[in-house]
Amino acid sequence: LVEVSPWPLFASLSALGLTFGGIYWWHYNSVIIIILGLLLNILISFCWFGDVIKENMGGYHNSVVMFGFRFGMILFILSEVLFFFSFFWSYFHNCWGPQAELGFNWPPYGFDTIVIDPFSIPLLNTVVLLSSGASVTWAHHSLVDQKYDQGLIGLGITVLLGGYFLFLQGNEYFLSTFSINSTVYGTVFFMLTGFHGFHVTIGTLLLLVCFFRHYYVHFSNSQHVGFEASAWYWHFVDVVWLFLYFFLYWYGFNL
Repeated sequence: LVEVSPWPLFASLSALGLTFGGIYWWHYNSVIIIILGLLLNILISFCWFGDVIKENMGGYHNSVVMFGFRFGMILFILSEVLFFFSFFWSYFHNCWGPQAELGFNWPPYGFDTIVIDPFSIPLLNTVVLLSSGASVTWAHHSLVDQKYDQGLIGLGITVLLGGYFLFLQGNEYFLSTFSINSTVYGTVFFMLTGFHGFHVTIGTLLLLVCFFRHYYVHFSNSQHVGFEASAWYWHFVDVVWLFLYFFLYWYGFNL
């Protein structure tokens, strides 16, 4: 079995510091703490994943360890489901019971002409993200079938599509005529899409690491739990986006 690692504890403490940094950013317009917290998170992640890769290359990842990784990833994704559930709860609470300050209407009174058309950038983003889900599945099956070149191509395509999705999302934000301060509608919209974009960023970085590990032959058809976990995470991101598209963009646009 692997040795006891200090990185989970350090990562939790740095995440707490990042949270405090976010509070200071919002309330006092100070970005120093959040930048330091972000850099510390990146450093700890680099050290932690580096140790995991060394353990894997050293042959320490037996069936018990790999089961622990898979089970831990499942629990993590379940916690992420609850995380997004809370924001969707806020959305539907205001959507189905708009208060007087919203003009008893959803989108709020005056927002009818500035909500984002679901058949513009959001629809393209849906196609891009679903295509990336297909390409990462192709990459996984190629790895299992020992078609390593195809697996590398599939991973590369997925990473590029993830980057393209983020570019389109940023362009949508740039063209938007409302902000996170534009009533609860703007707050919920940018919190949901922003956190989803953050998860896409994390997923893209994880798959980029898998791309280079695959290039340097760190994976085999039977030993690729890191790739599996990253692919699960990516499919989770896909599913969350489908909910976002249908309820936040399409349903909200057609009310």
